Order: sequence, then C-alpha cells, then structure tokens
Amino acid sequence: MSQVEAISVIGLGKLGLCTAACFAQNYKVIGVDIDRDKIEMINAGKNPIAETGLTEMISKYKSNLKATADYKEAILNSQVTFIVVATPSEADGTFSNKQLEVSLKQIGAALKEKNSYHLIVITSTVMPGTTDHVAKFILEETSGKVCGKDFSIAYNPEFIALGSVIHDFLNPDFILIGEMREKDGLILEDIYKNTCEHSPRFGRMNCVSAEIAKISLNCYVTMKITYANSLASVCDKVPGADAGVITSAIGLDSRIGKKYLKPGLGYGGPCFPRDNVAFAAFARKVNVKAKLSEMVDEVNRDQITRITKIIEDLLVGDGHDRPVNRKIKEETVVGVLGLSYKPNTHIIEDSQAIDIVELLINEGYKIKVYDPAAIESVRGVLGDSVTYAKSSKECVENSDVVIITTPWEEFKTIDFSKHKKDLAVLDCWSMVDNNVDKINIRYLGKGFKF
Repeated sequence: MSQVEAISVIGLGKLGLCTAACFAQNYKVIGVDIDRDKIEMINAGKNPIAETGLTEMISKYKSNLKATADYKEAILNSQVTFIVVATPSEADGTFSNKQLEVSLKQIGAALKEKNSYHLIVITSTVMPGTTDHVAKFILEETSGKVCGKDFSIAYNPEFIALGSVIHDFLNPDFILIGEMREKDGLILEDIYKNTCEHSPRFGRMNCVSAEIAKISLNCYVTMKITYANSLASVCDKVPGADAGVITSAIGLDSRIGKKYLKPGLGYGGPCFPRDNVAFAAFARKVNVKAKLSEMVDEVNRDQITRITKIIEDLLVGDGHDRPVNRKIKEETVVGVLGLSYKPNTHIIEDSQAIDIVELLINEGYKIKVYDPAAIESVRGVLGDSVTYAKSSKECVENSDVVIITTPWEEFKTIDFSKHKKDLAVLDCWSMVDNNVDKINIRYLGKGFKF
C-alpha cells in the first residue's frame, strides 16, 4: 500500500475537475486553476462545469475537495500531482506543450521547498518523448532536484468521453501507466484500486511506450469507425445489402468485437480526430509514413459529402446522377436533429453534423436545426444562416428532409404524424423506433437504405 493521503490536480477543466471529484471519494484533493470564479464555486461546493454526475460528486465529497490558484500550497500538501491541462493541436498535427510547460515550471519551483518524495503524473495527451525529455528536464532545472531520487514522473492518460466522464473514469476498460520507476506504478495502481468501482486492469510500461499507446489506441478505434462507414458506402450501391446487419454479425467475432463497429457519421470531438492526426505526425518525425492513419482521416472526411449526395438522391429520385438544380435546393427545407459531436454533451468541436450543415448552406438549402444541449454553442458558429428550432417536433414540422445526425435518446421516439407529404428521414444512426415503418414517410436507416 502507498502512503498517499492527499492528491493535487493541476487544471480544473472538464477532465481535471472530474478527476479531482472522483479522487475526493477517498483522498484529500487540492485542485489548482487560474479561474478565480471557478475556484470560489468549487470551494462553496458548487459545480462550475456541465458534466453528467459532477454536481452530485462535488456536493457529496466537498469536505475532501479544495481549489486554489497557489501551486505551492497544492504541492506541499499532497504526495501525488496529476497535470490535466490542455495540449491543443499545432498546425502540423502535433500537440502543444505550452500550458504543460508553464505548469511544470511552477511545480518545479514548489518542489524546491519540499523534502519528501513527490510523484508528478502527466494526464494530458502529449507527443511521445515528452515525459522523458521535456518534463524531466524542466522539473530538474526548476527544482534543483534529481528525478528518480527526490521526485519522479509518470504518464497516465485517461480514456473518457465527454458526457460520461465520471462513469468512464470510475469504470475504465483498463488503466494505462507509463512509469520511470516500479514504485511509481504501484502508487498509481493503489490510487485507482481505491477509486474505481471495480478492480481495474493495468497496462504498465515505460513512459514513451505509454505515450505511443495513448494515441495509437484512438487510431485503432477511428479505424473501426471508418471501416464500418466504408462498408456502408459499398452497401449503398448493392440492392438488398444492409451494412448495419453486416457489422452486427461480424462484430460477434472475438477478433473484431462490436464496439465502434456501426455505420453512421464519421468520428469527431476533441480527441479522436486530433489523436489520429498526431499519430501520423509522430510517424513522419521518425521517418515512417503512417498510411493507414492518413487514409482513415481522409475517408472520415468523405462521410460529409456522402450524406449530401444521399440528400440529392432523395430529391431527384434514387439512382439518378443528375444534379439538383438551384431552385429545388432553395425550396427544400432540411431539418437537422443533433449538432453536438456525440449525445449528452454540448461540445461541437469537429462535429460532422456542423460540417454537414455548413455544406448544405453553401449548396443553397434552407436549414432548420435542433439539439438538446448545443444550440448556444452552435449560434456562435452558424449565426443567422440557419433557423433554430426549440424542439425536435418543431424541427420536423414543415421540413422536406430530416437528418438525424446525433443519436440523442429523445430522437428515438419522435412523432412523425404531423409531417409534410413525402417527408424523407435520413437516420444516420438507425435509432428511430420500428413503428416509423408504419408511417407514410420515406425512411432511410441501417446503412441508409429505404
């Protein structure tokens, strides 16, 4: 057992604050952030961030959770520090260390005054080599101490999805640990065994291997998503072929598995796209061409034009190659249900739904949109170029074509009884209840088949 009694978390964004709240179940936790309003809310037992289950966690464990802007206070009063700051993508696809380096320098300065062993854990996604070469150098330079003797560093990224961060954190498939010393891995194992709701599995290795594992895992997941969509593109052209049925069947094979193997829209959000691009960028730096990653990214982007082509087919008649004239487009109202990159979050970063809407606007269609959580975020992107519906019902009414682009639970039971004659519904996630077949509409689902 480790002697950890207190943990500090640097960066109280969506992942950082959820991390802090989860650890607060069994440890004293000090969170560090530069946002004074956020600090005050957390110290008052209030939640400043929209994330499922976070409000309840903060309220329940507020006696163990404190927020501050003072690095020194956090480092001197904890034994382990998790760094959860943003590492945004650079133009070449690599991750920026700017915020990470700022945090490391302040942690190093605080370590100068500490006599006991301290473990610094990088949770932010970083490029391979960052922990061993960037973080170690900065901490030794600013603290005047020796890594491996006075302090140590580990790499421990999370595999979570926005909207379910708390659940994913407490119920991980496995926990990835990059360690410089076996002692550090044991400390982290102990922390997670005391925190997770079940006994987690661990993947322990050196730091650079863990850094590569993080981005390569997401690359593999995006490959599965893209494979399912590529299969659906082929099935679109084959009468009677059903990509949804096919992927459900082949997913039963243990060598493949069902997770993420379902035709729909392409992947998006703040992790998958950038991790895939970063893996290819890293490969280039070591003089290897990551052809698979590059092709996955290209095919994923193709899904946007695929959807708009299906809409054109709906308007001119299935099987026709002639283009839709401008007048038809200007008279066609397209209702778009779902704008966030996934359900249960307001995040629209790299959302293919937004890309589809923007392309349809450029093509001249009239667009009406609805999302249960992301409308305010969307206004800042789309402005007055679309009509904003206040409900899914309002979005469907008077639309000629309806596209379900994000699989929000509430869309499963949409009432299409009051609709325009010959309404076409393009269900990108095959999620609408089966009773839709009893209604006089043109419905496309399960690989976009009538």
